[in-house]
Amino acid sequence: MPLEIEKIQALCFDVDGTLLDTDEHVVARLTRLLSPLLGQKASRAARRITMTLDTPMNLVYTLLDWMHIDAPLMSLLEKFQGLTFSKVKPTHPLIPGTRQALTLLMEQYPLSVVTARGKQATDKFLDYHQLEAHFICVASGQTTVHTKPWPHPVLWAAEQMGIPPENCLMIGDTTVDIHAGRRAGAQTVGVLSGFGDEKELSRAGADLVVGDVLTLTELLLGVNLAQK
Repeated sequence: MPLEIEKIQALCFDVDGTLLDTDEHVVARLTRLLSPLLGQKASRAARRITMTLDTPMNLVYTLLDWMHIDAPLMSLLEKFQGLTFSKVKPTHPLIPGTRQALTLLMEQYPLSVVTARGKQATDKFLDYHQLEAHFICVASGQTTVHTKPWPHPVLWAAEQMGIPPENCLMIGDTTVDIHAGRRAGAQTVGVLSGFGDEKELSRAGADLVVGDVLTLTELLLGVNLAQK
């Protein structure tokens, strides 16, 4: 079903691979590990490995969530991060064009973050990139009883923004984002700035698949940002 832009009143954004270029960071680290073994082929191998693992890891997280043991594991991880974060800067870059896109979109729509990341990691990301003011609310992996691909965080974000779920748009780079949005009754857009595959995202039910958030912004606002 094609995207119905006229129905959209609010936007929900995934973080990793949608706003933040974490996928490329993972590839770079894996490339360094594989270089002694594979030489010039390390980068290509690292990318293939990361793409292959992306969906299974989402499935594992979904299983942990279903078993109600994801929250304790996330809390334990965040306690560790709290001890070490002062020594580590959140250096992952934004995907090119993201800041410009969010600044323009917030003038037209209420925005929210809907992520499976923990609260502390999400807050640090927003603070480091000075994006807190762009979003009405943030649904982390600990905000609701279930996280994506369950609909709970999308429904929670819709309520916080005061917009019916069916008038929200869930934007993300994986099938987990698409499933969460659809189950909440929202429209969905898949972006290819992470490791989501166009066929995979379409098969999951995305109403539209685009290259990145900046491209989506041009479509929603009817502007050509290359000329600005």
